[in-house]
Amino acid sequence: MVPAAIAALTQSATHLGNASSLHSAGRKARKDLEQAREELAKIADCAPSEIIFTASGTEANNLAIKGFYWRGKKTGKNVIITSSFEHHAVIDPIHWLQEHEGAVVIEIPVSENGFINEAKYQEALTKYAGKIALISIMHSNNEIGTIQPIQRLAQIAGEIPFHTDSVQSFLKTKFSFKDLAVTSATISAHKVGGPLGVAALILKRGVDLEPILHGGGQERDLRSGTFNAPGIIAFAAAAKFYQENFAKRTTRVRQLKQLLITKVLEQIPDAHLNGDKSNSDDLSLPGIANITFPGTESDGMLLLLDAEGIACSTGSACSAGVQQPSHVLMAIGLSESAARSSLRFSLSDTNTESEIEKLAAVISNVVARSRATLVKAN
Repeated sequence: MVPAAIAALTQSATHLGNASSLHSAGRKARKDLEQAREELAKIADCAPSEIIFTASGTEANNLAIKGFYWRGKKTGKNVIITSSFEHHAVIDPIHWLQEHEGAVVIEIPVSENGFINEAKYQEALTKYAGKIALISIMHSNNEIGTIQPIQRLAQIAGEIPFHTDSVQSFLKTKFSFKDLAVTSATISAHKVGGPLGVAALILKRGVDLEPILHGGGQERDLRSGTFNAPGIIAFAAAAKFYQENFAKRTTRVRQLKQLLITKVLEQIPDAHLNGDKSNSDDLSLPGIANITFPGTESDGMLLLLDAEGIACSTGSACSAGVQQPSHVLMAIGLSESAARSSLRFSLSDTNTESEIEKLAAVISNVVARSRATLVKAN
């Protein structure tokens, strides 16, 4: 968490009052909350009334996906169009609707560089015209960092509800809800230095959907539950902090990412970068680099790097104790073995060149040890 968010959270947490109460303490809490909503709306380029606060990005995605589907199903629309490499917070509710609610799911393939196949997307829109309940395509991929042309995809969709998971994008790249032309978008506090447990669904004004939570009717009757006022206020404080010097911050992170890629590939010549290779502002996030190290095992590599004080991730999911290769890397054409040999490195402007030099100094040994272990095991 950034210092501004910690200060806002600490101060707000000491205040008395439920933001839904009518007494003076409650009204004060509500005033602070609504000021935070206005601040966040200004940063996200949307109307304050379009922000619906939730407890997580996962909840916001579920609200949009299930809410739009249930609304569409009432008029005979049961098709959901999505991409083949969404975050599980999108994939899982869609698959749940497929298994329990009769949804027909169309997954649009992506290229080897991680960009949606627009021809296949257009084909699906034509084939299922009049039957599509919603479209859900992520703004940027959380494992390989590619940025999708959401504005163009949403404009092609026309009046069909279009949701985009923007958790990785918000304040990491240029973000304007108005310019994206989508019906809804998800953002989350902890990705911008805010607290865990608070996020938002930005829902276009005048659009309604079926709620998934029922209770007190907070948030336009779409998301009931007592307001997490301290978390919301801290979310706005973090977003404001991140927005300040946005261009300078993102430029620095992109430079660090390029340095990391260059240093790692110098040390491991047969390693290769997954996703966009250009490191362009329009095509990839500034701080995510996903690299395959042939002949290694990613979980072991992760632990070896962790022992050196370097934190990274595999991007793999674990189900019932059985490691699964990353569905994202499989979607862009990697084999199971290559997907199991890949690591994701995430950077922010708090990282330093010396940290990347440390990674470069140890990566050869880590890769060699991982390869030796696999050879021995086989």
